[in-house]
Amino acid sequence: MISAPPEKALLVEDSRSLRQYLAEAIHEIADIQVTSAGSLKQARQLIDDQPQEYFVGILDLNLPDAPDGEIVDLVAKAGIPIIVLTGFMDDSLRERILAKPNVIDYVVKTNASEIDYVARLVRRVHRNHQIKVLIVDDSSSFRLYLQQLLSTHRYQTLEAANGEEALKVLQQHPDIRLMLTDFHMPKMDGQTLIAQARRHFDRNQLGIIGMSDQSAPITSAKLLKAGANDFIAKPFLIEEFYCRITQNIETLEFIHFMRDSAVRDFLTQLYNRRYLFDVGTKAYTHAKAQNSGFAAVVVDIDHFKQVNDTHGHFIGDRVLQHVAKAMQKSTHKEDLLVRYGGEEFCLLIHGERASEHLAEELERIRRAIAELEVPNGNEVLKVTASLGATVNKTSSLSAMIDIADAALYLAKTEGRDRVRIS
Repeated sequence: MISAPPEKALLVEDSRSLRQYLAEAIHEIADIQVTSAGSLKQARQLIDDQPQEYFVGILDLNLPDAPDGEIVDLVAKAGIPIIVLTGFMDDSLRERILAKPNVIDYVVKTNASEIDYVARLVRRVHRNHQIKVLIVDDSSSFRLYLQQLLSTHRYQTLEAANGEEALKVLQQHPDIRLMLTDFHMPKMDGQTLIAQARRHFDRNQLGIIGMSDQSAPITSAKLLKAGANDFIAKPFLIEEFYCRITQNIETLEFIHFMRDSAVRDFLTQLYNRRYLFDVGTKAYTHAKAQNSGFAAVVVDIDHFKQVNDTHGHFIGDRVLQHVAKAMQKSTHKEDLLVRYGGEEFCLLIHGERASEHLAEELERIRRAIAELEVPNGNEVLKVTASLGATVNKTSSLSAMIDIADAALYLAKTEGRDRVRIS
């Protein structure tokens, strides 16, 4: 059985006010639970009690009972990635901190912007365990070095010794988000690898960072022109390496967020009408060609205008959110549920459930909505919904939805809070 990844941050800082400020910032920006300690003794107790709970430690370098950074050694021994907090930094101290195992970064406690940086860094580290990075280099020792750097930040890593191997790994793991590749390699060099990879993965799907020594300045231009997003010259500062990795990952995440936002309803976070016809039409075409089960369902909240008129649009929005969540819990992952417009939702169901068990499926959804209790001040608001559906794969998805909408109208005229299948 695979254990769940740790979810808590360990904060060790002797200043109570700074400790509270940091904990609040981390919770607000990263939405992560923080466990705090004010001394080495308290931190040791927390780690002894729950050694697998923490995915990161934010540690004051100089504590009253650990003035020489002993807290870093304690937490590193537990295998927890570390962000070091210090009131002072010079080259000697920097080298000493970065030489310690599991250190992610260091932050000088000078102003509020540094606190925000810590919170954003914690959020980044928390997300990284879901991200795959491919390391491509013919030097096994350098691959190991990069793997250690990336693992400290909790990235999943895969490796390849040349371009040919890398293309096979990309084919096997299309969810890889970042590739680091050397230029000079046997069989297939980095420039050729990047050009080949770009035939299948665009810049918005896969980030590519080229790497090479500085002996030939033209190398960076060659790799960038081949399709790399960025370039790192060897040897590099660890801080620069991490900054470039983070910037490339966060650029990809922002692009994904913007694309996702374009096809999602802001209020309910369901997909929207545009997504329904983009993706749903493909599902409809496939089901029709395969003669497999496929149902279009239209769901409408009963008397929703009355809810808005009586309780206001804020409560109306809350009703929409609760109904959306109830429907999400009552449907399957392979179903497509969207907010169709206003108080209407559209659901596409595939397979046997769309033919043999459709009435049961829709009754379950209807009951889930009817059992909702939506908070409204000191009271709860009850709502119902009517559902119309069809399995008649007529000329188009749009035509199917029209038939389902007619069945919905029948359910409304018969008294609402019921299911009708045409």
